[in-house]
Amino acid sequence: MPTDLLTPEEVLARYSSGPKDGVFTDGSCDPNPGPGGWGFVWVENDEIVLSQHGRDPDTTNNRMELKALIEAYRALPGDARVTVHSDSQICVKTVNEWAAGWAKRGWKRKTGPIKNLELVQELYALAREHPGVELRWIKAHDGSRWNEYADALASTFLRER
Repeated sequence: MPTDLLTPEEVLARYSSGPKDGVFTDGSCDPNPGPGGWGFVWVENDEIVLSQHGRDPDTTNNRMELKALIEAYRALPGDARVTVHSDSQICVKTVNEWAAGWAKRGWKRKTGPIKNLELVQELYALAREHPGVELRWIKAHDGSRWNEYADALASTFLRER
């Protein structure tokens, strides 16, 4: 187990910077592919509203990043007005830039098949059902309290091995 792997409680004691409101998501896999985990935390005024995490015994990092976003969107009411933060640029670009075009083309890319298509379709549908939710990229491992917390949730499976 990596020595820098913090529990969610240790993250709260160590970090205080970054946004104080929003939903923060993360996925993890070690090795990649291999066992993985996902997590999200919804905070308002620097207080936890809801957090969840889960695991998959055989997955990839990208699948866990997508799963974290899916579970976060599922937890939000349809009229939510909140920013969802992900440190996965590929997931953010998938929802914000690419998925609309893929959907118009029958879920096909010009350059080949879409990886994790079933998860991409589910996430895109959930994002469209939440028009007041903004999905935004956040830099990973920069000391942002709630992004680090989501990382700790996603990495829970490593501590439970």
